[in-house]
Amino acid sequence: MAIFGRRRAWAVLFAATVFFLFYSFPRLDVGRLDATGATDGVPGRSQHAAPGVRRGKPTFWSRKKPRYPVTDMRQIPTGKPLALPKVQKDFAAESDADRKLRLERRDAVKASFLRCWKSYRKLAWLSDELTPIAGGKYDPFGGWGATLVDSLDTLWIMGLKDDFNDAVAAASQINFDKIPVQDVNLFETNIRYLGGFLAAYDLSGDGRLLDKAREVGELLYVAFDTPNRMPVTRWDAWGTGSGKKLVAHEATLVAEIGTFSLEFIHLSMLTGDPKWYDAVQRITELLQQQQQSTRLPGMWPVLVNAQKLEFGQHTDYTLGAMADSVYEYLPKTHALVGGLLPMYRDMYEASMDTAIQHNLFRPMLPNENDVLISGHVAIEPGENGQDAPRLRPDAQHLVCFAGGMLALGGRLVNNETHVEKGEKLMDGCVWTYQAIPLGIMPESFQMLPCASADYCPWNETQWRRTVLAKAGLDADMDAKEAKQIIARKRIPEGFVKIGDPRYVLRPEAIESVFVLYRITGRRDLPNTAWRMFEAIEENTKTPLASATLADVTATEGKPPQIDSMESFWLGETLKYFYLMFSEPDLISLDEYVFNTEAHPLKRLLPSNV
Repeated sequence: MAIFGRRRAWAVLFAATVFFLFYSFPRLDVGRLDATGATDGVPGRSQHAAPGVRRGKPTFWSRKKPRYPVTDMRQIPTGKPLALPKVQKDFAAESDADRKLRLERRDAVKASFLRCWKSYRKLAWLSDELTPIAGGKYDPFGGWGATLVDSLDTLWIMGLKDDFNDAVAAASQINFDKIPVQDVNLFETNIRYLGGFLAAYDLSGDGRLLDKAREVGELLYVAFDTPNRMPVTRWDAWGTGSGKKLVAHEATLVAEIGTFSLEFIHLSMLTGDPKWYDAVQRITELLQQQQQSTRLPGMWPVLVNAQKLEFGQHTDYTLGAMADSVYEYLPKTHALVGGLLPMYRDMYEASMDTAIQHNLFRPMLPNENDVLISGHVAIEPGENGQDAPRLRPDAQHLVCFAGGMLALGGRLVNNETHVEKGEKLMDGCVWTYQAIPLGIMPESFQMLPCASADYCPWNETQWRRTVLAKAGLDADMDAKEAKQIIARKRIPEGFVKIGDPRYVLRPEAIESVFVLYRITGRRDLPNTAWRMFEAIEENTKTPLASATLADVTATEGKPPQIDSMESFWLGETLKYFYLMFSEPDLISLDEYVFNTEAHPLKRLLPSNV
């Protein structure tokens, strides 16, 4: 009995130990698996390594043999880059007083960054995000340290070289062979991690950062291993690591499939390996082939079918969320490659011709300012069964990037109409900031489109009736009662509905203010940017860092905060504010393009080849 008892005890202990180890280590250590799940400790080389190019440390993903290898690899474009039109304005020398004020504002932005960065280092180091109220950790982006990688180039730009060196040392140890979550969001991984490493490498020249960029690139490339070479944008990495076949999805957000060109092409140029260029060009070619056959010719719908290669059947078209960066990357890729891929210029001009005609509208405002807002177009059945585009005046903080995109693109292709439209879009976002009593734009809202872009007098009765109708109330109630309801719902004049009242520390408005300032030199914009910063800093500040606001329409006391601080607060928002108050030659738009996460990548210029 004693022997049996010991055996049973050992068996129970063994089973408990196995159970504990299995459930205590949920991460998939793919560095120990080959494509079928067998152990493989033999270093290897990528199947697509360019001859003669030195590669970094082999990873599981670089060793993985593709199921559907590329047989007609597209090659990186060669030739001398074009001398594209100048983007930035030549700024005159500033007075001593102006310089003093500018530097004071720049240093205030830097102090805000440092407060948040120090708390992140102390409380959430190597995690994706710091929770700025509780001081905890949050990992929504793979658990690879999104705030750390997103902040690398900000640290360099702000001259925080000791912190930068510490951050590079830490980031160089991130193991992208370990997949903490089953599904990898390719879009977020590309713009935050790959973009972050590439930009930090471009700025510093530290080879460790290019090695990490290559590791992320190898990870992302595996998700393109499908029968038609279209990526699985929400990728089951655990399944792939165990041998599961990949097939592109029938419902894919166009922004998530169309936002690789800057990072992938730059990675191919830096490494000499054409496989990333090949991967993104296959997508771009399909977008171009179908651009004029969609239900809103010139633009692509929010949803596309990557499995059947149908990019034009859905009915919703916008420059906003879920589509935004597919348009943003067209003029920026044109600039990145020095005009060597003219398809990007052509696609940009065609898409903006459509967006300007159908998506942009002038809102009816109490001060009758001539500004623009970007809305949403839905395709509905029209006469004789023909598609009829209908504007929905849904506006977003996120779409404020479009002002900068149009201004930048306009300069790059010598189209001043685009610059003018971009400036009016920026002015629309600035107006929205200033019209909210708190001084901060909400996440989403609606406005009343003018019947004419040339003449738009304020009509308070029409505005009031529209507000009430949007709220599902009787538009004919008397003016006094309507005024009370509008006050209770906190709808400022000019808005007809506040859809999402949050402010999630977004950068898009200051992004466009920064770009338009660098392009036009408008003297009012630094003061505009400073008012934006003061409002954001005052209301989002916590003892540790900065937090999301739950409701920017709140009028009593400080608005309620949410315990969230996305990595783009340090990677984008504060970077753009800092650059706004820096010398214009710091990250010149004639030398760099920013990816959609504000990571500056060096442009290919005639002078540096």
